[in-house]
Amino acid sequence: METLQQLTHRQVEALRVIESGQDDTRGASLKEIASRLRVRPPSALAHLGPLEELGLIARHRGKSRLTRRGFVVLEEYRRHHRVAESLFSRAGLSADATCRAAREVDLALSHRTVETLCAAEGHPSVCPHGAKIPPCSTETRGR
Repeated sequence: METLQQLTHRQVEALRVIESGQDDTRGASLKEIASRLRVRPPSALAHLGPLEELGLIARHRGKSRLTRRGFVVLEEYRRHHRVAESLFSRAGLSADATCRAAREVDLALSHRTVETLCAAEGHPSVCPHGAKIPPCSTETRGR
């Protein structure tokens, strides 16, 4: 099972919060993560444990930072979600409806399935919301 398929949407949201709360000199605090997730710190910590076990985050002195692997998995999630949105958009769903529909399947899709869908869609460069779709692994290798 791929790493992305082992995550919950709440854990993906925690990765996003950590990404936005860190910079070159500091990580995101548990209090900040809990606040942004709208949960209490013990609940936020319950989301962080599995992320640390999977090697997606590193915690040090109460601060969490994405590891290189964490950045890669978060980018993979964005690709899965946005490719699914593009597919649902072609089926005639509104931009908001595409997001909801994509959220139902984005974590369940394998990388191979996403690559197949992306190729079938003509490798769209942006999702229905105008956000850039990260390139697939073969597109990245070719650059």
